[in-house]
Amino acid sequence: MRYFDYEEAARDAGIGAEQLQRICGLVREEFPGDEMMFELHVLRVCHAVKDGRLTLEDALRPESRAPVR
Repeated sequence: MRYFDYEEAARDAGIGAEQLQRICGLVREEFPGDEMMFELHVLRVCHAVKDGRLTLEDALRPESRAPVR
């Protein structure tokens, strides 16, 4: 079951497939057993990148665990 269309949000933000896969891997570490929270947080990262509140470089940094606003 899919909760959010984060793939479309990633395309809108200019995030490539490989970059999205890396973001998903980082977010999955935070939410290994909660699919809805995983998808929600990936979606939030995509929106933050699109809105300029987060750089793609920072989103892909594993040590960057600051919450997205």
